[in-house]
Amino acid sequence: MPADTNANGDIFGGWLLSQMDIAGGVTAFQRARGRVVTVALDAMTFHTPVTVGDIVCCYADIRRIGRTSITVGVEAWAITGVEGSRRLVTEGTFTYVAIGDDKRPRPVPAD
Repeated sequence: MPADTNANGDIFGGWLLSQMDIAGGVTAFQRARGRVVTVALDAMTFHTPVTVGDIVCCYADIRRIGRTSITVGVEAWAITGVEGSRRLVTEGTFTYVAIGDDKRPRPVPAD
């Protein structure tokens, strides 16, 4: 949407970052079997811009599991609507912490 773009018609990096955080959070939630919170964005690389009309796909994989934390790698790919070509646009590493009902860290269950 126009509110999510800069003057050149590229999607704001913050919008893309939020989509990636959602994808990583879903992956961490499933592994933790419950609520998680984002505690760090350890690395982020923007390779190419995302433009209006691109279809954005986010893919997440677990990189590391600690006692209470889960590190997730997330890649964002764009599909150009007209051409259908795919390209890696952004990648990052997110860290989530499993929390309990008391909003305090809890152990990640054994797999």
